[in-house]
Amino acid sequence: MLATLLPAAVRTAEAFSDIPGEPVFPGEEDLVANVVDLRRREFVTARRCAREALRRLGVAPAPIRIGAERAPVWLTGVVGSITHCTGYRAAAVARSADLMSVGIDAEPHQTLPAGTQDYIVAPGEADMLRDLRSAHPRTHWDRLLFSAKEAVYKAWFPLTGRWLGLPDARLTIDPTAGRFSAQLLVDGPRSRFSGRFLATDRLILTAVAVGSGD
Repeated sequence: MLATLLPAAVRTAEAFSDIPGEPVFPGEEDLVANVVDLRRREFVTARRCAREALRRLGVAPAPIRIGAERAPVWLTGVVGSITHCTGYRAAAVARSADLMSVGIDAEPHQTLPAGTQDYIVAPGEADMLRDLRSAHPRTHWDRLLFSAKEAVYKAWFPLTGRWLGLPDARLTIDPTAGRFSAQLLVDGPRSRFSGRFLATDRLILTAVAVGSGD
């Protein structure tokens, strides 16, 4: 599913369940030494997806450490992103010669917890969400907005090394084309990002790929 949202230069891998008792990859054991079992399984499966995506890119398996803001640290010459939610783990990678950054996010296809929307919307987005709900009531647009902003952040951070608050990106969503664009409300090397989304009965997937000419 994820591959349909990204350009051909990107390699992806996804999983819909964990392998019971799967060991942590050598060199990553300390990263999950003190976490609960669910978090450990998410980590192990998502990192396995990342190494499978790297293999498809022609890159040998290696530990994927955690850097600033808990972002994955990729090998030199590689950009990528990892995501996981209930029943889904995935990764997307590309060579830095082809793309500047990649951001992906997965969320359960259900409405956000009460009150959460107030903390993520930028000016004008509440009206957009109301119109989207009226025209396409089967999609939880508040969750999709959240997911798209997460994907934008994951594409933004490798370019800047800076935090981006969810209200700092104002989104426009095209429900027919399955696309979104983000206008950033903070200073940075880029003011706009664009991406694609997919909503199934169970999942919302969003993806952003940044090329040097974008």
